[in-house]
Amino acid sequence: MNIRIGHSPDPDDAFLFYGLTQGKVPVPGMMITHCMEGIEELNQRVLKESLEMTAISLHAYPYCADRYLLLTAGASIGEGYGPLVVSKEPLTLDQLRKVRVAVPGRLTSASLLLQLAVGQVETQILPFDQIMPAVQEGKVPAGLLIHEGQITYAKAGLKKVLDLGEWWKEKTQLPVPLGVNVVRRDLGPARVRQLAVAFKASLDYAFAHRAEALAYAQQYGRGLSASLTDRFVGMYVNRWSVDCRPDGAIAMQRLLDWAADEKLIPRRVALEFVEI
Repeated sequence: MNIRIGHSPDPDDAFLFYGLTQGKVPVPGMMITHCMEGIEELNQRVLKESLEMTAISLHAYPYCADRYLLLTAGASIGEGYGPLVVSKEPLTLDQLRKVRVAVPGRLTSASLLLQLAVGQVETQILPFDQIMPAVQEGKVPAGLLIHEGQITYAKAGLKKVLDLGEWWKEKTQLPVPLGVNVVRRDLGPARVRQLAVAFKASLDYAFAHRAEALAYAQQYGRGLSASLTDRFVGMYVNRWSVDCRPDGAIAMQRLLDWAADEKLIPRRVALEFVEI
């Protein structure tokens, strides 16, 4: 059976999926097709059910929860740090509300957090790796950075306006939930569980062969050195990536409930995990 597995072209996802997508972890009876796309493209693909298993934004989960189950492993969760709003010239929060902000996609968790933190703001959707250059070149006054831009923005001459991970921690005392991994329900319980076990084995393989997995991940770091790749992967492949429960799952549910209360997602939804 052909299983299409999707993840973003960034170092932490590449590290997580290394064992599974590069044939280090066998999945008997399944042929793995590796689909690497930007996170918003993956969010849109689950709406069409065109991937059997994929990384998505937590924000996208309410739109596909009836068709996909969450995996307990592989979550991207930050402890007091997260997506960054940056600008070329210093901006206050009041000024931020009056300018256009480049964001990496409508269904990204970063965009949802921005709405909760700042309220209604004019946005422009750009691929995540084009946001920092757009701010540098003055094409947009501010940009919302995910992935490695969170640790390279200062070197690019940009100013931090708001760290949404810091903001979330201050408001909730919880880690900030960003990315999750899902598997399609209609594969049936046996295949769903088999893929969940294989994905956990992929994570275990990366931890056990860290240098090898980091060398693979570095090619998706857009110029990151080996040490910065290691640092960035360590930010989002952490204890919650092994199993997001209980604290990570509590944070996920809190974000989705808050978004539902603010009418920013279509409905209130409960988290449903694959048990392995």
